[in-house]
Amino acid sequence: MGDKDSFDEKEGAFLLDVARKTIENELFNKNQRILPDHDLPGKFIKKRGTFVTLTKNGNLRGCIGHIVPHEPLIESLKNNAIAAAFKDPRFPPLQRDEWKDVEIEVSILTDPKPLSYSDAQDLLQKLRPGVDGVIIQKGYHSATFLPQVWEQLPDKETFLSHLCMKAGLPADAWKDGDLAVFTYQVQAFEE
Repeated sequence: MGDKDSFDEKEGAFLLDVARKTIENELFNKNQRILPDHDLPGKFIKKRGTFVTLTKNGNLRGCIGHIVPHEPLIESLKNNAIAAAFKDPRFPPLQRDEWKDVEIEVSILTDPKPLSYSDAQDLLQKLRPGVDGVIIQKGYHSATFLPQVWEQLPDKETFLSHLCMKAGLPADAWKDGDLAVFTYQVQAFEE
């Protein structure tokens, strides 16, 4: 991520606060001020892909995001915070009694870039565990894993197999060499 587009720790804490207050406002019918009175620097309103991940006692509780930027970062962050808390189809909507156990992570994405490769072995060599988020596409099937997923699936073959299954493809579909593959990087902040 370029220096002008990256965020420092203070800015990351602000993004986490925006996500937390957005969810609290919805969960507890609050009307907290989320954004400051002054104008935000341009990088906060630039269109960026974002993800918001919720964990409860260390376990995934919701994760929703947009890879392709289609709205200003702050709006994307707020919308994905609400979606992660209340609209992730893998989980029931977040309940008030769970809130004290929930931690938030926000991820700011670079624009995805195509990864050209000649065959399965070349694909394995070009992947950068812990650095690249990966998108695969084949026909109507598509899925992504954020770079943070490498922590749970550090083996490249296992990572790709799980990603294929997430896309609704056979686990070994990546070996055929006919997937469209894109990579992106993430700057993540967590509570």
